[in-house]
Amino acid sequence: MATYNADAPVLNNYHAVVSAFSDFLTVAIHTILYERSIYPRSSFLAARKFNCPVRQSRHPKVCKWIQDAVAAVEVEMLKCTLSNTSLVIHAPPPSSAPLERFLFSTTAFPSLPSSEVLTPFSDNPPPAADLPEQFRATISRLSTLSSALSPLPPDCSFTLVTELRDDADIHPPLGPDTPWLAAEPRLQKQRKRNEGEVQPGSTMGKDLGGVRTTPIRNVESGAFVMEMWVEEGKGKFEE
Repeated sequence: MATYNADAPVLNNYHAVVSAFSDFLTVAIHTILYERSIYPRSSFLAARKFNCPVRQSRHPKVCKWIQDAVAAVEVEMLKCTLSNTSLVIHAPPPSSAPLERFLFSTTAFPSLPSSEVLTPFSDNPPPAADLPEQFRATISRLSTLSSALSPLPPDCSFTLVTELRDDADIHPPLGPDTPWLAAEPRLQKQRKRNEGEVQPGSTMGKDLGGVRTTPIRNVESGAFVMEMWVEEGKGKFEE
């Protein structure tokens, strides 16, 4: 079984790496919603995670949504099908344009058969002692990022979006028995085959990349290699 522990993680197999990512993603989503004022700041309580102060929504439905969304991401991560996960903040209707996209890039995570997620990477992997410290630094960066971003309008909404790896045998987890819906075309990436050839009919969504990108932090500890940044969409700067 995975031996991931938030205080002294041992990333001894892929399951432990994904557990660490899920743990961090949950905290990051709460932090972003608080810092970008998606909900009133009074609806968040003070907590501690990774030995640093964090904010957590106190609304049961918001907490349940985040919990379910992260759990759905973890299921796909354990299949080694995802390359990126992003929290997308949308303008209020009628435009609902994507204004900010917080990217969690896990492209460099190991890719292996799902039957091997519990297979040890090595006999005695050293504890990833610096991983909580790197998570702490990333959350701290998120907590001060608002000063570098243009303000958001009131009544914004948000969603969690995942991007598939380009492997030819990976297919979107869509269907009546899954929690996923296809992303709108303007947020669809251009799919490529293993050899880099663009798949027929695949086009790059017009709102990917944004008009301004702000790096947040790279996190690297053993098999855990993640890059994080935020893209501001053109909808934020249109009159």
